[in-house]
Amino acid sequence: SNPLLSLPVLQAAHCQMIKDLSACLLGQNLRVDCRYENKTDNPLTYEFSITKDNRKHVIHSTISVSENIYRSRANVTMHKNLVCLYLQSFTTSDEGIYMCELKATNDYTGNQIKNITVIKDKLEKCAGFSLLIQNTSWLLLLLLSLPLLQAVDFVSL
Repeated sequence: SNPLLSLPVLQAAHCQMIKDLSACLLGQNLRVDCRYENKTDNPLTYEFSITKDNRKHVIHSTISVSENIYRSRANVTMHKNLVCLYLQSFTTSDEGIYMCELKATNDYTGNQIKNITVIKDKLEKCAGFSLLIQNTSWLLLLLLSLPLLQAVDFVSL
């Protein structure tokens, strides 16, 4: 069999898939969530950028150099399957098309890119709940313990 035929299948299996890109307002700050499906344990590199007036500006990146005006206001946190951009003091001048680009080390399927149009008046407030619960196991634990608490109450009667 032709070994070249099996190559694309192998590459696809390693690809980093961006599933969802969303934005919300957290107080005065903008939060952009870039959710992905992790297919590899290889280190992940990312780039958040904004396109406005047909020009691309890099906000925060491990792939290229970010612009000074954004670098001082931006920070990124990485969780399992989620890369989060926080941009401080978000104003209408920060409106534009935000892009999340992910690349896994030694992944030759190319970069994964997704973008979202961010307009201040159309942004929803971030759910405070999601900050409290960075992973769902905590919530699950809470839900599982509720029937237990009710049972204890019942016994004390």
